[in-house]
Amino acid sequence: MAQEVVIPNEEVVLGEELDHVRLITLNRPRLLNVISSKVVSLLADYLEKWEKDNKAELIIIKGAGRAFSAGGDLKMFYDGRKSKDSCLEVVYRMYWLCYHIHTYKKTQVALVHGISMGGGASLMVPMKFSVVTEKTVFSTPEASIGFHTDCGFSYIHSHLPGHLGKHNHVGTFAGEYLALTGARLNGKELVAAGLATHFVPSEKLPELEKRLISLNSGDKNAVKSAIEEFSVEVQLDEDSVLNKKSIIDECFSKDSVAEIIKSFEAEASKEGNGWIGAVLKGLKRSSPTGLKITLRSIRDGRKQTLPESLKKEFRLTMNILRASISEDVYEGIRALTIDKDNAPKWDPSSLDKVEDEKIDLVFQPFKEDLEVQIPEKEESRWHGKYETTPYVTSK
Repeated sequence: MAQEVVIPNEEVVLGEELDHVRLITLNRPRLLNVISSKVVSLLADYLEKWEKDNKAELIIIKGAGRAFSAGGDLKMFYDGRKSKDSCLEVVYRMYWLCYHIHTYKKTQVALVHGISMGGGASLMVPMKFSVVTEKTVFSTPEASIGFHTDCGFSYIHSHLPGHLGKHNHVGTFAGEYLALTGARLNGKELVAAGLATHFVPSEKLPELEKRLISLNSGDKNAVKSAIEEFSVEVQLDEDSVLNKKSIIDECFSKDSVAEIIKSFEAEASKEGNGWIGAVLKGLKRSSPTGLKITLRSIRDGRKQTLPESLKKEFRLTMNILRASISEDVYEGIRALTIDKDNAPKWDPSSLDKVEDEKIDLVFQPFKEDLEVQIPEKEESRWHGKYETTPYVTSK
């Protein structure tokens, strides 16, 4: 395993049992509740225990401090770059956990205040109820640093509902847009996009939490009614990117990243399209390899089931961390979080130099027993853990 910074006696995840309610608190506030290997293991242990516990009915998850979760611990990945498969265990456990979060048998509520990005958002979006506020910030920015849209988001983004709410339609290619640009969405936009279920003003969030705990039930209708006592209807701001769906669909329907950028450039010169400039700048600064892998992954996701998408994402993650075709992910992390110079040197340096044959390589299936073992039968639902795989047993 890659070495992660561990503070002795620090409880990185708090699990409370309150009669029929179970409360999870992501508890690394100084680090914006980033997800480490210990966090993943504790979450999996709690969720398995409580799904099997007949007394547990309602699971609430929240983040301590000003963030819900900023996603994966990038420094952990960077520090492990010189050691073979140093992050294999945490990566495997995270994808296995993602499947169980999506298919969990008990009622779950995420109370999402502040940053919810990348892998952190995978603890929000799949929940039966996900409550956001005016301070919630969502993004899946992985492509920009030479990575890919992961933790189930190649499935989520490619299956965004086409018609949402009374007044709003999300375009067919919104998922591609969110994945390639890492666009940030606020709380209202998350509800409108179908990535969250309710919007509650932040000052009411502690009161809602108390109300859910006092409800002491996992009855979905009762939980929904309780949330709706505090939630408000969302009205998108006029300049919201979700109101630009015709342009996004026009540009992101193109076959390749290069054609998407070219189409965006043509639209940028038209009146009222000043917002495109910043998007183009971001795309052009992003890793060409990361953009190409991400676009293909999202489009493959349209035709894939959730288990198929998670298995594909596991392969992509391991191949990228192994620097199979490029070391861009480490250069991206260096520029963003280590040296913080925001001046990555990508290799290959441009889209036209990224060979499709190389991209094909990172999508190749692993041997069946080296894939993420996602249980197909209900009776073996919690099987397939990392410690039962050849990654451990063949050592």
